[in-house]
Amino acid sequence: MTRPAIDPRPVTLSGRFVRLEPMREAHLERLVEIGVGHGIFRWFPFAVETREEMARYVEMALAGQRAGAAVPFVTILAATGDVVGSTSFLAIDRANRRLEIGATWLGVPWQRTACNTEAKYLQLRHCFEELGCTRVEFKTDALNERSRAALLRIGAVEEGTLRSHMVCPGGRLRDSVYFSVIESEWPSVKRGLESKLAAATGGPAEPR
Repeated sequence: MTRPAIDPRPVTLSGRFVRLEPMREAHLERLVEIGVGHGIFRWFPFAVETREEMARYVEMALAGQRAGAAVPFVTILAATGDVVGSTSFLAIDRANRRLEIGATWLGVPWQRTACNTEAKYLQLRHCFEELGCTRVEFKTDALNERSRAALLRIGAVEEGTLRSHMVCPGGRLRDSVYFSVIESEWPSVKRGLESKLAAATGGPAEPR
């Protein structure tokens, strides 16, 4: 029997270290505070280096949500309630039950902590156990070795490289490396992520 199409919608996903909440315009100033001027967006295919560019980024994310093409989140530190970054569901293909987790970033103090690991865990769990996805994709700049290593650590499988895939600020042609987790792999990936999170305390240099 054919399974129904997926239907991602804004939702709050809560964990021990972080909580993912739907992005709102009211989050802009905090995103500017933690995101602008720190070199965080070096590997993004668009510039986010000024308040105006961050405002366009938020506007674009919310427009995608209204169109049903994206579900943007802010990442909130559970212990303090502070916004520490953002992530999104993108490239939503309802009929084929797949989507992408992307546009993910954290402010510098929260990088290399358990925040990213748990955010990915919450998103993947929601995708496979609530939405009924058969595939979740990730893509990253081929030059971004740190991101590629992090995706392998969470259990995603590297699939291949799309050459000259995107035009970056300054005109550089970016090769994008695709990764994925498919439905049959989720139980194993879930166990691995839960093991990492069980050993984490949320402090600096925790597993990502």
